[in-house]
Amino acid sequence: MIVSEVSSSDVPSELRPIHVPRRDSARGEQEDPLSSKLYVGNLSFNSTEDDLRELFSQHGTVDSVAVITDRETGRARGFAFVEMAEASAAQDAIRALDGNDFGGRNIKVNEAQDRRGGSGGGGRDRY
Repeated sequence: MIVSEVSSSDVPSELRPIHVPRRDSARGEQEDPLSSKLYVGNLSFNSTEDDLRELFSQHGTVDSVAVITDRETGRARGFAFVEMAEASAAQDAIRALDGNDFGGRNIKVNEAQDRRGGSGGGGRDRY
């Protein structure tokens, strides 16, 4: 019996496995299981990307940190996004850091949610 390797192009598309994101039934949104991108809220306005990188690197490799700033003033808005190299490291960071003191404030750490719609206005009309 001869066994040869089968590539995905040899398998009809209807037989190939597909990734189906989990649906958050409470809000009707789809979310990717085990995301590695985190939302960090209630930050001190003095928190820097380096501070956050140091804090989160205790739980795994940090791919990126983005402290969100006001477009007009350039001042920090009190939240950031941290992307970890592995989803398991992100989950460890959530368990360890959510609700803990950082820079004199109890920070909120959870999985980042996709911005659907892209209006940036929080669902409010601008006019």
